[in-house]
Amino acid sequence: MSRPRQGLALSAILCAVALASFVAANAPAEVGAQDGGAPALEPVSAHDRQVERDALEAIARGRTTFRRDTFGDEAFWGDTIRLHEAIAGAANGGIGPGLSPASALALGLKVDIQALPRSLRRQLAAGAVDLDDPASTLVLLQRNAVVGVKGFFSGGTLTSVGIQCALCHSTVNDSFAPGIGARLDGWANRDLDVGAIVALAPDLSVVADLLGVSQDTVRQVLRSWGPGKFDAELLLDGKAFRPDGKPAATLNPPAFGLAGVNNHTWTGSWGTVSYWNAYVANLEMHGQGNFYDPRLDDAAKYPVAARTRQGHKQTHDDRITAKLPALHFYQLSLPAPAAPAGSFDRAAAQAGKAVFEGKARCATCHVPPLFTEPGWNLHTPEEIGIDDFQASRSPDGRYRTAPLRALWNTDKIHKGGFYHDGRFATLGAVIDHYNAHFRLNLSGAEKGDLIEYLKSL
Repeated sequence: MSRPRQGLALSAILCAVALASFVAANAPAEVGAQDGGAPALEPVSAHDRQVERDALEAIARGRTTFRRDTFGDEAFWGDTIRLHEAIAGAANGGIGPGLSPASALALGLKVDIQALPRSLRRQLAAGAVDLDDPASTLVLLQRNAVVGVKGFFSGGTLTSVGIQCALCHSTVNDSFAPGIGARLDGWANRDLDVGAIVALAPDLSVVADLLGVSQDTVRQVLRSWGPGKFDAELLLDGKAFRPDGKPAATLNPPAFGLAGVNNHTWTGSWGTVSYWNAYVANLEMHGQGNFYDPRLDDAAKYPVAARTRQGHKQTHDDRITAKLPALHFYQLSLPAPAAPAGSFDRAAAQAGKAVFEGKARCATCHVPPLFTEPGWNLHTPEEIGIDDFQASRSPDGRYRTAPLRALWNTDKIHKGGFYHDGRFATLGAVIDHYNAHFRLNLSGAEKGDLIEYLKSL
């Protein structure tokens, strides 16, 4: 009789454990929170699991679009301006000296080491690859290893080339060598001299005709941009230089840490990253798609765009629109990199936080934890004490409150300075500007503490 009783007791214990587990798993989240402990997990339904699966799938599709899709823009970069011929060089079916890997790296192009087979990695490590030979660049393109650039081949000959989102908004971690490593999506490529690269194209007549200038003038403008900069409004308003004679191009912004942030461009109410993806894919990358923005019909502000009806682009073979949702989702999933240990003084940063939220009044606009306004995050040039040139090229003449992200990194993420045009070389220069503009009367110690806090974000 003892065995059955033991069996019944064991069954009772197991049932009790199962019931307790069921109750714990299905208890409302508020119970744990009210008790002051860690909040209990929400129950997960089949619908919830499907949402999670769909989200992961969207991230994967968006990543592929970001890294691999040209949206059919090879029709412009290859067929129209023939950039591929300058890359290949005369010895490989193109024209001129060609673009060697060494020259490509010097222009800021990056190589994805993970796209290369181990045998080629070993050859690179051993110095057995001729980095001064354009033929080696073609090998990298065949392996889809040049970040943001897609080569199209026929019988081993480069016949066209297209560009991808990653060209300007990805870099590499230099794990193998400078300019060669694993991808870092969302990190703006501040080494990339995109203007100088485009200037290599043998036929820029389509751009020259659009702007009403010579090809030599177009190349002069492109070469004036310098590393890490691009002029996204040039083909709208035709303004190549500022009134002070400096180039009108602006720095490539980081594309991470944007979730919850309104207005993702440097200036004005162009829109969030969903708008900018459509704008860039259609009008800057010259992909095949549809785009609508009647604001570009303003002939006084956007004479080039109004004359060429850029705000009313319609393409029968739309290769862009269907990919925008997943692309948007992927970009909003990219987190800002955290400040590594040793990159800032923790004690000073804690004191700087009090300055940030108090005397310096930084948190009035850079509201934690977004570090921009939760809402309409735009200001007039007068409010922030700078000129209105770039703001005047935007729809509403304002500048965005940029979210403060990864300010500790000035080797890659913020290389080239701060603000839209890099006018402030250091965080100290930014603080000095606002200290003077708002008459904050910050002491040297307060400025130093504030810098350390900003580096911690």
